[in-house]
Amino acid sequence: MMPSLFIAHGAPLLAIENNEYTQFLNQLGKTLPKPKAVILFSAHYESPVQRVSDVEEFDTIYDFGGFPEPLYRIKYPAPGNSNITEEIKAAFSNNGIPVEVETKRGLDHGAWVVLRMLYPNADIPVISMSVNQHVKPEEHYQIGKALSALREQDVLIIGSGGTVHNLRAVKWEMDGRGIEQWAVDFDQWIEQHMNSWDTEALFNYETLAPNAAVAVPPYGKEHFIPIFYAMGAADDVKQAKLLHRSYRYGNLSHSVWQFG
Repeated sequence: MMPSLFIAHGAPLLAIENNEYTQFLNQLGKTLPKPKAVILFSAHYESPVQRVSDVEEFDTIYDFGGFPEPLYRIKYPAPGNSNITEEIKAAFSNNGIPVEVETKRGLDHGAWVVLRMLYPNADIPVISMSVNQHVKPEEHYQIGKALSALREQDVLIIGSGGTVHNLRAVKWEMDGRGIEQWAVDFDQWIEQHMNSWDTEALFNYETLAPNAAVAVPPYGKEHFIPIFYAMGAADDVKQAKLLHRSYRYGNLSHSVWQFG
């Protein structure tokens, strides 16, 4: 059965960098079984109602500014898969989850930066999914859980975001020069409760986890919550494994979790 994954997409520059993390993601795509399709929840795609794509071929969205020109030349024209979209709609309907179909939106950098490193040929069908930071973690988890059966069909489910992703707290001058302890402490708390599948604690991370307010600021929950969609998709197995963790800019976390 295909696992589900949470993958930190970091800063857009990852798309043109060669470092420890990009090398890990390139290798991860080679070691995973080739999926029939990828369902991806991106932190940069927010909607109050769960949206699912039905796109023949995706455009590439450059939802950032002020970066080197080569970033804006990257294309990731992944195909969609209408049959998988219909299965997702049916799964949501069976679980009482409202859903809207999106037929035009392309892939934002939270999606294509990750997908391009895993599958550089853009030949794996993609279904793009929105996130909603204004509902409880339990609801994100239940949405992922509703999709768990698709893993039996070799569909890979990915949540793309970041466990510590606070752009107001990053220290650009610290890149490669150490890691702030508060970020490590938060990530280690997450690791402890992920390993024991302690959803009660994880769903209440805002009050229980050390340094939660700075690691996951109120204006930036959209980057943390994709982990719950990915986790819920493996509710049938309830196994978590940290595959990679590194940091940039003092505290920006590059964590990759495998579930199932």
